[in-house]
Amino acid sequence: MELTVYLAGEIHNPWREKLRKQAEELSLPITFTAPMENHDRSDAIGEEILGKQVDNIARDEAASAINNLRTQILLSKADVVIAYFGAQYKQWNSAMDAATAITLQKPVILIRDEKLHHPLKELANKAQVVVESPEQALKALAYVIE
Repeated sequence: MELTVYLAGEIHNPWREKLRKQAEELSLPITFTAPMENHDRSDAIGEEILGKQVDNIARDEAASAINNLRTQILLSKADVVIAYFGAQYKQWNSAMDAATAITLQKPVILIRDEKLHHPLKELANKAQVVVESPEQALKALAYVIE
């Protein structure tokens, strides 16, 4: 069985790259998708496609619309979504992606540190699995594929 896994979550650490490498080392048949990981490109895509915007708010709105299109398409094609919440940053996009996945009836693996139990309790209650590390999430997927 092959899986397409959307990696939602914190952008300021290399968890996605580590997870991809570990999956490759285990020869797991997983295709990973994710939000645009090139932050500068993500911020500039609205102006790249729609042209120069009148101010920074319009620039952000244009980029957001195109990034949301990309995210919606990739989430809809995913078999499962991994949503990673780190302790250091407020991850509004991660919460939105996880909520969208739940609305689309996609299985969700939520990764969160124990310290984030309270602020993520409702989201965790909707996820199929809650783990504390990307490695645990990958082990869950390996079991599904087994």
